[in-house]
Amino acid sequence: MIYRSKAPLRIGLAGGGTDVSPYSDLYGGAILNATVSLYAYANIEITDLEEVHFESIDYKTKQIIQKDSPIEFNGVLDLHKGVYDRIRKQYSGMPAGFKLSTFVDAPAGSGLGTSSTLVVAIVGAFAEMLKLPLGEYDIAHLAYEIERKDLKMAGGKQDQYAATFGGVNYMEFFGEDKVIVNPLRVKQQYLFELENNLLLYYTATSRESARIITQQSQNVLDKKSASIEAMHQLKQQSLRMKEALLKGRLHEIGEILDFGFQQKRRMAEGISNDRMEEIYLAAKSAGATGGKISGAGGGGFMIFYCPANTKFQVMAKLSEFGGHCKTFQFVDHGLTTWTI
Repeated sequence: MIYRSKAPLRIGLAGGGTDVSPYSDLYGGAILNATVSLYAYANIEITDLEEVHFESIDYKTKQIIQKDSPIEFNGVLDLHKGVYDRIRKQYSGMPAGFKLSTFVDAPAGSGLGTSSTLVVAIVGAFAEMLKLPLGEYDIAHLAYEIERKDLKMAGGKQDQYAATFGGVNYMEFFGEDKVIVNPLRVKQQYLFELENNLLLYYTATSRESARIITQQSQNVLDKKSASIEAMHQLKQQSLRMKEALLKGRLHEIGEILDFGFQQKRRMAEGISNDRMEEIYLAAKSAGATGGKISGAGGGGFMIFYCPANTKFQVMAKLSEFGGHCKTFQFVDHGLTTWTI
């Protein structure tokens, strides 16, 4: 038997960073995001050997551990090992031997929530295999705990919920890890136009998000007013984005994104840099009305809103910077699992 799963990556449209503790615990956060046709995949195949094989196909990395042996978290396939360790301790029925292999459609550090989406996909494959009675909130919260608490990886909460639920969602974050996911009923024609006008551009650089997120969290603890006020403004941005999408005021999207770009740079050092600023200004000079840095910042993907037919002019301009554009479609499904 082979147990499979896939979970979609997401693009954040507004409110990014307000899902990170301690801001979300103290003030409450709000984010608007949407899942896209890029995925993290996980496959579990039962074997006759009493050992566990972990493999990342895209990174060409493998590791084998013996059944019930202690696990060493050393930076090699830690996400795979972290999910396995948590599941085998919390639930019964784990087989003695199997092979867990994964693949992700975007590189780590790209700002599309790859790590958290991969954790969700792996949790989903184990849930399919062990027939675990887990709902969407259960899976998302379990993935969050594995990544943030068990593995102590810095980051927020939106990615696990986006990957699990799928679609366009307005998410609210509160203290004690409380999350409410509000699916948005955006008219299909508005989504088609948004999809047509958004340009997803990979800067050809990845980044380690943990340092930026740690600095952002520390700024809140240190009560740095500029950083906290920027997060307040980003939370308001998510409300503006929600209203614009639901009411079809797509001509406002670029301006709303541009407002968020200006605010996000104030949250922590390293979110933007000279190269990303140059790319942003070049995109606007070619017709984009606004954009954002995806994820924590510092590299990875950037998103630009290009109304009318300016997308092609912007693509031509950005080709000068050595990155590349990535095509996508919005998807309304989240984590999917099946058995063959």
